[in-house]
Amino acid sequence: MAIENTHSVILVTGGTGLVGYAMQHVIETEPLGSRFGRRPGETWVFIGTKDADLRDLEQARRIFDKHKPTHVVHLAALVGGLYRNMRHKLTFLRDNTLINDNVLRCAHETGVSKVVSCLSTCVFPDKVTYPLDESKIHLGPPHESNYGYAYAKRMIDIANRAYHDEHGCNFTSAIPTNVFGPNDNFDLDDSHVIPALIHKCLQAKRHDTPFVVLGSGKPLRQFIYSLDLAKLFIWQLREYDDVEPVILSVGEDEEVSIKQVADAIVAAIGFKGEYRFDPSRADGQFRKPASNQKLLSLLGNKFEFTPFEVALRETVQWFVEHYETDARVGRLNARKNGTNGIHAHGFKREGVEMDRPNKAL
Repeated sequence: MAIENTHSVILVTGGTGLVGYAMQHVIETEPLGSRFGRRPGETWVFIGTKDADLRDLEQARRIFDKHKPTHVVHLAALVGGLYRNMRHKLTFLRDNTLINDNVLRCAHETGVSKVVSCLSTCVFPDKVTYPLDESKIHLGPPHESNYGYAYAKRMIDIANRAYHDEHGCNFTSAIPTNVFGPNDNFDLDDSHVIPALIHKCLQAKRHDTPFVVLGSGKPLRQFIYSLDLAKLFIWQLREYDDVEPVILSVGEDEEVSIKQVADAIVAAIGFKGEYRFDPSRADGQFRKPASNQKLLSLLGNKFEFTPFEVALRETVQWFVEHYETDARVGRLNARKNGTNGIHAHGFKREGVEMDRPNKAL
C-alpha cells in the first residue's frame, strides 16, 4: 500500500551510500508535501555499517526494534566494479544473500507495510533478446563476470514473490541501470566505471601522466543520475503497489559507450595529456539495454531525466571540489587525510552522522 500512515517511519538501508545520500538530498530540498519531498508525519532514517552489519541477523533485528519502521527502502549491498566482481564471486554471493534475507525477514517479522529493494540490470540473463524488460529476469544465467552478485540480487525477486504468496507481504523491487553522481565511491580499486574514470583522469591531470582506460571503450551502458534515481525510489515507495519489479532507467535509445563517457570526462576535467585505451583488458558484457516503457507508463510520462552531460559535469565538479576533504577515494589519499581512506560525506544535513556506507548501489 502507498504511504498513508499518520506517522510513517521510512528506514533506508545503505542510507549513507550514493543513492541513500541522494534520497536524503531530495527529501530535504524538494518542496514539503510534494511528490518527492518530505511529507507531514514522515520520519526518514538512513543507516550505514556503523549502525549494523546486516549480514548478522541479530544486528538487523536490533535495527528494526530500535527504529520500528513502517516502510523500508533496501539499498544495502556489497558492490564493486567489474574486476572486483570477477575476483570475489563467492563473497558477493554470500554477503548479499545474507543481507537481503535478513532485511526481508525482519521486515516480515515486525509487520513492515512495504519494502522496496534495489536490484540491478546485472540480474538479467547474458543471452537474451533486447531490450531487457521486467519479464526476462529469470530466462537464463547472468553474465559470467558477476554471477555471484547477480544471483544474490535476482533472489530478492524470488523472495518478494514468496513472501507475497505465503504471507501477503507488500515487498517489491526496483531495477536501476548504472548509477552515478555526487558522493559516489571513487576508490580506484573498488568503484564502478564512471567514478573510477573521473578519479583516474583527475590523477592523470595532476601528475601529468597518461590517462589509460581499461578495455576497448566499445561497450554500451545506460546511466542514470543518482538524484533522478532517488526521486524514482521515492515514487515507487509511495505510489507503486505490485510485487513485479520496475526498471528505473533512461530510455534504451540513450545508451552511451564507455569511450563517450571517457571523452566527456576528459572534457569536463580539462585533461590535455595522452589519452588512450587498453584493449587487452576485459570489457565485460558488451551491452544490456533495458526498456523503461513500464516506468513511463506508470509515471504518465511526467518525469524529466537529467541530461547525461549535465549530470556528468555536476558529478565531476562535486568530485573536484570535495577531493581534498570528504570524497570517498580509498587508500590513495589515506595518508594525506589522516584517515583510513574511507569517506562518505555527500549532501550534508545537520543531525545526520556521515559514516562508511553499507556499500549501496
